[in-house]
Amino acid sequence: MALDFTNSIKLQGGKKNMGTIKDNAKAYEPPTTKNIAELERISVDLVIEEREFTRQDGTNFKVDVIVVDGEDYRMPTSVLKNLKAILEEKPDLKEFKVKKSGEGLKTEYTVITLD
Repeated sequence: MALDFTNSIKLQGGKKNMGTIKDNAKAYEPPTTKNIAELERISVDLVIEEREFTRQDGTNFKVDVIVVDGEDYRMPTSVLKNLKAILEEKPDLKEFKVKKSGEGLKTEYTVITLD
């Protein structure tokens, strides 16, 4: 005789039933990080957060991101380096945008100031 626990889950202490493993597996989408170049305008006052991810081989790596409308956008180090030089000349800069060219290891980012 097979036991059916589907409808007998008692929830306590703030726990919530998230459905079956099958339903969750079908609906699962891995977290994604967009690229900062996808944004039209970026405020210099946004907070940078660090995210840690695991590669398929099990090793971890960290990525700096900004969060805009609940979405993570990767902040490449080269953008920060370019922005630093711009801010030395224009400390009152409020917004900028980023243009991306190339792919993979040949990706380059250009920081464009906006007023």
